Formats: sequence, C-alpha cells, structure tokens
Amino acid sequence: MMISVEQFCNHAVSAGEVSAEDLRALKRDVIPDGIATREEADLLIALERAVPACEDFADFLVAMVVDYVVWGERSTGYVDRDAAAWLSASISGRDGPSPVGARIAQEIVREAQGSAEALTAFALEANRWVREPAARTRRTFALAA
Repeated sequence: MMISVEQFCNHAVSAGEVSAEDLRALKRDVIPDGIATREEADLLIALERAVPACEDFADFLVAMVVDYVVWGERSTGYVDRDAAAWLSASISGRDGPSPVGARIAQEIVREAQGSAEALTAFALEANRWVREPAARTRRTFALAA
C-alpha cells in the first residue's frame, strides 16, 4: 500500500519520532524509487528538524535529497540558481540549517558536476553555522539567491 510523503510525515509528527520501523516503511512503501518532487524533499527536510529520528534516518535523508537534487532535477548533474535558492531556503527553515541540512548542502556540492556559486557559499556557511555556536547568534542566515 502506497502512502504519501505527507501522510508519512503526519504519522511521524503524531508519533513524536521516526522509528527504525518507520524508516523501513518510508523506503518500502512511501518513496521506493526516491524523492520525486521538491515538495516531498521539503516535507522530509522539515520532518528531520521537527522530530527525533532513528540513527539511520539522517544518512537516508541525505542520500535521497542529494540524489533528487543532483540527478532528478534538470539539468541533470547541475544545480542551477533556482534550485540552489529553493534548497537553501528549505534547509535553513526558520532557525538555520540543522547538522543534517548542512550535510545535505555539502554533499550536493560534492556530487554535482556543477552548481550555482551561491550554493557553494551556502554550504560553507551552513557548515560553519553548525560547527560554531557563535555563528548562531546572528538573526539571519544568508540564503542562496
């Protein structure tokens, strides 16, 4: 039985976590072929910030978002300015990127054959943001434009 990413996220928020069993269901029943849309990516990125998750969820999320952004969107292998702006806004949320969000940005820059310069700058700032607590005192986080 296929359920939507939105239904999966609603269940996880109601349960207060993403369990190992939930992750197996996500892989098997929700996105067996990977993330298909920006909306699905947005929901899963937001879910990672919203509730605790089993140990393997972060690695799975990073791999799925990287695969979608680099190889699922057009132009294949490249991250254009529009995709960079969307991704940085999604990863940043209201409070700046989580450590997993920073990993997503860094891995996309590594995996892509080319990416908008703003995404590279965002990935570097995201890395600093999560590693240096003093960087979090700023009220705003620069988004790729």
